[in-house]
Amino acid sequence: MRQSVMTKAAAATEFTKTEVKTPQQAGTHEAENQLVALKQLSKVVADTGDIELIKKYKPVDSTTNPSLVYKAVQMPQYAHFLQDAKAEEKGMPEPGNPYGKIADRLAVNMGIEILQEIPGRVSTEVDAHLSFDTQKTIDKALTLVDKYSEKNIDPSRIYIKIASTWAGIRAADELQKQGIDCNLTLLFSFAQAAACADAGAALISPFVGRILDWYKKAEGRDFVGAEDPGVKSVTNIYKYYKAFGYKTIVMAASFRNIGEIQELAGCDNITISPNLLGELEANTNPLAQKLYPTMGGYNGKQLDLSAKNQLLFDKLHGEEPMAVDKLGEGIDGFAKDQVNLFNLLAKLDDAGHGK
Repeated sequence: MRQSVMTKAAAATEFTKTEVKTPQQAGTHEAENQLVALKQLSKVVADTGDIELIKKYKPVDSTTNPSLVYKAVQMPQYAHFLQDAKAEEKGMPEPGNPYGKIADRLAVNMGIEILQEIPGRVSTEVDAHLSFDTQKTIDKALTLVDKYSEKNIDPSRIYIKIASTWAGIRAADELQKQGIDCNLTLLFSFAQAAACADAGAALISPFVGRILDWYKKAEGRDFVGAEDPGVKSVTNIYKYYKAFGYKTIVMAASFRNIGEIQELAGCDNITISPNLLGELEANTNPLAQKLYPTMGGYNGKQLDLSAKNQLLFDKLHGEEPMAVDKLGEGIDGFAKDQVNLFNLLAKLDDAGHGK
């Protein structure tokens, strides 16, 4: 089974860039609303596990994570996914984790349902508890790919989502060599972005809003427009990638307001929660393009954060307290919701359901 999956994946290793034809210079774009305009500039991705909202906003791709899956399966219309996953996984459980395989099946089944509503890819996340173990991350990623393959979903339609720790980046390096495209998430520092590019990651997800959260708390003030620290971070990463010809897709994520999205219009991909998709749809003002591939503006040197340079990665990442704090906090949060999901499955056992 695994060999056939790898063979199909190898045929699809070249990264799929955004389908939109991004103009080579900035300009103002008018359309019936800003969501329509944004879709002309960036690949719009839905950041939700709510399939009805995906149908409504018609994104190209969709992203999920343990928190979104946990939230979705508590809705009555999606509760059956828990039952179905439990019914499908009747074999021996993972050692020390009786609900791990069921949670994997649940994430894959929801991903398959989402893929029926979008033309592109879905991101499915590796258990955050594995974020500091390269081999276990690889093994879990291969398991997820196999489960998709069992349902005739080609690897070219999925991203395996992995936390951007050094261990996670090394796992992505190996998975990319096997033809499995990875979405490196929980990305907060420039060092993480540079290391992901050197590892050949298909896509990164820098977290705009969580960066803003940290600086608002640290400095006791708000930030607006281009001065937003999250916007600055993504803009700098985007310029770096374009300056040195990296193929890794920049997918801005985790927004607190549509102002942040407007400041990053033109970024390769932008993944947006349903409430902000709604705000963009309701906004009929013209949308100015802020990012484009030939914009230039990066004057720094190219870093080498390949596998041999962990000490430099640790040094540079460690020099950004915000990134250290937010990476740890993000992993803890996703791990907590993975445990919450396990607890929901345990309640099914206690109630005698799903048997």
